[in-house]
Amino acid sequence: MSNTLVQNITWFKACRAADVPQNGGVCVKYKHEQIALYHFTRRDEWYATQNLCPHRRQMVLSRGMIGSQAGEPKVACPFHKKTFSLVDGHCLNDDECESIRTYPVKIENGVVFIGVEEEGDEDYCLNK
Repeated sequence: MSNTLVQNITWFKACRAADVPQNGGVCVKYKHEQIALYHFTRRDEWYATQNLCPHRRQMVLSRGMIGSQAGEPKVACPFHKKTFSLVDGHCLNDDECESIRTYPVKIENGVVFIGVEEEGDEDYCLNK
């Protein structure tokens, strides 16, 4: 028998879609995490990232300005203007700045769900 690390996505109900401002963001709490949720209406897209800006370790990204850079959706920290990709979280204007975590988002019947990865050990039997 061997142990294999398995990642499962848990979808949690974040809020109603109507609760998120157009072309803006809100902060959603899941367990002990703060997650920034954005409704990029100009692109008809939804994104979620960690709310913590890695530059100065402040929970502010949900209040950042969203836009595009070379066609890539981004958010700018409202205090220090570090910009991060909403697609994969890499910093767009500072090669030495940490990336931010991103989360999948889905909308069902006007409700926003955010997917978080939860890790667990699962035993697999090698002998069938």
